[in-house]
Amino acid sequence: MIRFNDITKIYQAKAAGHKRVVALDGVSFGVEKGEFVSVVGRSGAGKTTLFKLLLMEEKPTTGSVLYKDQNIYKFKSKHINNLRRSIGAVFQDYKLLPNMTVTENIAYVMKVIGATDMEIARDVPRILEIVELEERGQNFPEELSGGECQRAAIARALIHRPEVVLADEPTGNLDPYHTLDILKLLLKINEMGTTVILASHNREIINKLKKRVVTLDKGKIIRDEARGRFSL
Repeated sequence: MIRFNDITKIYQAKAAGHKRVVALDGVSFGVEKGEFVSVVGRSGAGKTTLFKLLLMEEKPTTGSVLYKDQNIYKFKSKHINNLRRSIGAVFQDYKLLPNMTVTENIAYVMKVIGATDMEIARDVPRILEIVELEERGQNFPEELSGGECQRAAIARALIHRPEVVLADEPTGNLDPYHTLDILKLLLKINEMGTTVILASHNREIINKLKKRVVTLDKGKIIRDEARGRFSL
């Protein structure tokens, strides 16, 4: 479904005396439809850069990113929009709009992609039920716990029925209780058929998953194990 082919990403120095940064160095691996893959490594290992490449927020210096056997950097505008709609992204800092309720945050995403009022009224309550926030729909982000904010962010990422969910350090700001809560939710999403790629440096949650682990170190893959553990 997804293939990173010999990806190198170099950030050139922006000022004299600064060194260029090699974020990724010859990275190649694939992700199958319906798979749950954890990409692990220390801060700066290249995890977030991989996600930015797949979301087309960055371009690789060399190499290609394939989605369903097509090079995404050769897509025309229509296909780019379709790609982005098929991928939901969840981040450490939630990125919820503070002046909107949970329901409004999710509905806003649907409006952007052209959903009707009837579709919004039908789908938002369903997704709130999946993430167990049906009682929090009228609350604003500041009225929620960290775990609830992250579940709201996941609901927003799921509302357009993506085929892939990218979760970039989604538990980084959470306590152990809420971390486990988000982990269970990601597994539930995966069991429903959605491909999940999790970027994390949390040893405990990676070891609990017992799923495939791709380990990055200084921009290179040093390990790719079907039932891996966090080992650095």
